[in-house]
Amino acid sequence: MAGQSGAGLEVYNEKRDFSQTAEPRGRKARAPGHAFVIQKHAATRLHYDLRLELDGVLKSWAVAKGPSLVPGEKRLAVHVEDHPLDYATFEGTIPKGNYGAGAVIVWDRGTWVPVGGDYATGKLEFELKGEKLAGRWHLVRMRGKRGENWLLIKSDDDAARPDDAPDILTERPESVTTGRTVEEVAEGAENKPKPAKPAAKRKPARDEAAPARRATKAPMPDFIQPALATLKPAPPTGAKWLHEVKFDGYRLQARLEGQQVRLLTRSGLDWTDRFGTGVTDALRALPAETAIIDGELVVETGAGSSDFPALQADLSEGRNDRFVFYVFDLIYLNGHDLRTVPLIERKGLLEDLVGSDPGRVRFSSHFGESGSMVLRHACRLSLEGIISKEADAPYRSGRGKGWIKSKCSARQEFVVAGYVPSTTSDKLVGSLALGVFDGGTLNYVGRVGTGFSATVAADLRDRLDGMRIDRSPFAGKLTADEARGVRHVRPELVAEVEFRAWTADGLLRHASFRGLREDKPASDVVRESGPAGETPKPQKRRVTLTHPDRIYWPDEGITKEGLADYYAEVWPRIAPFITGRPLALLRCPGGIGGQRFFQKHAWNGMSKHITPVKDPQNKAEEAMVAITDLDGLMGLVQAAALEIHPWGSTVADWDHPDTLTMDLDPGEGVTWEAVIAGAQEVRQRLTDAGLAAFVKTSGGKGLHVVAPLLPRADWDAVKDFTKGLAEAMAADSPGAYVATVTKSKRRGRILIDYLRNQRGMTAVAAYSTRARPGAAVSMPVAWEELDQIGPAHFTVENTPNRLAALTRDPWEDFRTAARPLEVTGQRRKP
Repeated sequence: MAGQSGAGLEVYNEKRDFSQTAEPRGRKARAPGHAFVIQKHAATRLHYDLRLELDGVLKSWAVAKGPSLVPGEKRLAVHVEDHPLDYATFEGTIPKGNYGAGAVIVWDRGTWVPVGGDYATGKLEFELKGEKLAGRWHLVRMRGKRGENWLLIKSDDDAARPDDAPDILTERPESVTTGRTVEEVAEGAENKPKPAKPAAKRKPARDEAAPARRATKAPMPDFIQPALATLKPAPPTGAKWLHEVKFDGYRLQARLEGQQVRLLTRSGLDWTDRFGTGVTDALRALPAETAIIDGELVVETGAGSSDFPALQADLSEGRNDRFVFYVFDLIYLNGHDLRTVPLIERKGLLEDLVGSDPGRVRFSSHFGESGSMVLRHACRLSLEGIISKEADAPYRSGRGKGWIKSKCSARQEFVVAGYVPSTTSDKLVGSLALGVFDGGTLNYVGRVGTGFSATVAADLRDRLDGMRIDRSPFAGKLTADEARGVRHVRPELVAEVEFRAWTADGLLRHASFRGLREDKPASDVVRESGPAGETPKPQKRRVTLTHPDRIYWPDEGITKEGLADYYAEVWPRIAPFITGRPLALLRCPGGIGGQRFFQKHAWNGMSKHITPVKDPQNKAEEAMVAITDLDGLMGLVQAAALEIHPWGSTVADWDHPDTLTMDLDPGEGVTWEAVIAGAQEVRQRLTDAGLAAFVKTSGGKGLHVVAPLLPRADWDAVKDFTKGLAEAMAADSPGAYVATVTKSKRRGRILIDYLRNQRGMTAVAAYSTRARPGAAVSMPVAWEELDQIGPAHFTVENTPNRLAALTRDPWEDFRTAARPLEVTGQRRKP
């Protein structure tokens, strides 16, 4: 091993910025010796670094749990880069942002004497002569671990201790050079000798005693088949159940064996390399030598909502910075099989192991309240649903009655058995023909034609073209409409699809593609819920859409058909805010990434269901547009109207507004909490003026505070009132608010925009979509919901679930709460 003193330190030097850290530079060796040092290192994960002087460098191992004086007890020792001999005296703090950041103390030092074996062969026996450690030790390289993982084992001699003796790590935590603990170094205590601390009472290490009652000491098992939940229409009741959020991602089993971490799918496939290093590094940092953890890897969007399409998009793009692994069960820990331990105890151990910090690995909390209440709350926040589990149950592999899943919407996997090409491009999929197995035969359940991003539609087309077959794989013959345009493929791919309900004849209604499930075989796909509809049918659409598979929101895969389905679903709620009013439309014929323009006048070729209306004050002006029914709204969809901005007055009374809107538009650097506080202040000022105040998200960065009016005051009076309100807020809190649109004055402040309250101006309608990435909608919410959501939390995809879960519409009393804006000869002061 001669010559490693130079080359062996290259890795050490490359990992460190010596302008920031006080660690010594790697340099050539001095005269050979046999020094050893053990440094206690409070990095991301507390560990002990064993360093033996050999061939002019310090050969180094990171011992996660520290050395044990119990003979035969194996401690994992991960081989790391060589360190220079000068490192033996290093004690201090490595600054944040640097490799190995954290406090370091010299926990023990002395000399070591080779006794037998050889470093090169991976078996080294030696004697330590230190201030804390003594006697014979073994370092043994583990097979099949590419050389990094070794075991540190104490020999049975006079320096060894029995199992019940004090632990040297807790008995002697101080530095042998300064007397400081690693915590004191981290806190910046002075570098001066301190008296040795008295022996502390030993606490059993996790691997020295059963971690919970009923745990079984056993070797780490091979892959454990995961526990699976049974779908029920409602969560179970009773005190024996606890309830968790149902995540929308990939179910994974994390296996920790020393420094090796593997992520296995629910069928046992090794997907570790698919997710980058962020999650595996976080798992590796957990204070466990061996563990099997059950969880779900997700990408979160909005206020804590997991998003499976976003997860698939990140995987296809090679992006891994948004991955979060939520863990909800602990199956094995440090030599103990926990499957017979009650769930509530397993979760307690898991929470202790993971902690509460919101890192890449997060503990999935549970709720003991009423399951139906937890489900309603989850659905109102547009989550997928909940999983209810028996608190005292063991971990049982397979599908059983101890885990019950309740969903906010109908969603399951289906087999892809065919596709219809896109009408807008010969390189894209337009829709997929889907089926489920029943007794070995494949039954047709309908098509899904929205939810594909442009990239996914192209990838699916490439993949399915190579899977084409001549005959239909479905057991029954399709009708002419069902078979039209379908190109059949081998029924091997599994797609996850969200849908509103089953029709009476057993077909999907309002289906939206969520992604491919490569972790589940097609043969396992069966119908999960019955053919009865789960939700009331929305009003039927009668307007024919041309090119229904035209993609309006590319990243989200929302098509013209998908937008039409959304508006049909929310029609009863949006209708009062857009019918019988002059409208301004933001049209995007090519979707949000193409040409866009505002349209407030009638145009040639517009749908016959869109009504031209004349402004009585401007009869010479071109006709404006309005709608009166769902067919009119479908005409707007056909025209690619991706935003709908109504006047605050109706065509029956153009000059007396019935709606007042204050738009809170945050400048750069303004927090969501500040926006909420601003909205609450607007609410109070409106209330003081005798008006009712309602709130909705804008679908962008801010909030709209909206007051219904009895249409008595004219536009000038309403504008004067709202201008006075905005200027009063800006005058009272000039550091928080501005009332002028000038962008240079808005940094760090909120614009209180009152200009929408004048004749001819508009504000985006409640429930209208926004022509922005994410497909957010402007959502009416209850005031108490604001701190539970984000500004763009509600989208085309999750809004129907929210509305179905509401027990009461937060804007239910909007029109009945209308009050007149009382004005006199002078401007009304807010």
